[in-house]
Amino acid sequence: MVADILIRIKTELESVGLTPLTGKIKTSDVRRVSALVYRDLPDKSKEFVFAVCESLLEQRNWPMKVIAFDFAYRVRKQYDRDTFPPFERWLEQYLRGWGDCDDFCTHAFGELICQYPELSERTLLWTQRDEFCLRRAAAVVLIPSIKQNKYAETKPLRVSDLLMQDEHDLVRKGYGWMLKVLSTKQPELVFDYLMQHKETMPRVSFRYALEKMSEEKRRILMQ
Repeated sequence: MVADILIRIKTELESVGLTPLTGKIKTSDVRRVSALVYRDLPDKSKEFVFAVCESLLEQRNWPMKVIAFDFAYRVRKQYDRDTFPPFERWLEQYLRGWGDCDDFCTHAFGELICQYPELSERTLLWTQRDEFCLRRAAAVVLIPSIKQNKYAETKPLRVSDLLMQDEHDLVRKGYGWMLKVLSTKQPELVFDYLMQHKETMPRVSFRYALEKMSEEKRRILMQ
C-alpha cells in the first residue's frame, strides 16, 4: 500500500513538474500535491503515515522531503513522547541542508516540543553534534514553542549559550533567529542578554537577534 502511495505522489509531481517560466517544480505545487494525496490516504493513523513519510524520505530528494514533513505535521494531534525517536532519526539520517532543517523543525518537530517541552532536554545534545544541521536544529526547533508562549521549560538562552561560538555561519544565524523570535515575547530579557554578550557574540548572530528590537534598543546595542 505504501508503494502505491509513493507511485501516486511521483505521478502527481510529474504532472506539475514543469512550469512555463522556470521549468522547475514550485513549492506551492508540491504542497498542493501533498494536500491532495494526504486527503486520499486510506489510513491516517500516525503509524501508517510515518511509514509513508519514511518511504518518502528514503527517496532523498527535495519534493519528497517537503511532503514527508507535511504529512508528519498533519498527524500532530496523535503525537506522544514516543514520537521523538523517529523524528530524531529522520533528522540524523535525511536532513542535509538548512532548508530541510527549518521546514521540519519549525513545523512537525517544533510542534512536538510545544506539546512536550521536557523533550527539549534531549535536543540539547544536538549542540555537540558534528553535523551543522543538527546544531542549527537545536535552536530552530524551539521557535514554535517560543511563538506559542510555551518556552519557559525549553530555556532558549541555554541553547544560545551552547552555540554562541559555533564555527558554522548557518548555526550562528539559526540561534540568532531564535533570539529574534524570543525578543518579540521578552524584549528586555533578550536586550539584557545581548548587552551581556555584545563583545563576544558573532556579529551575524547579534544582528539577527536585534532585528525586532525597538529603534532605541537597536541603537544602544549597536553602539
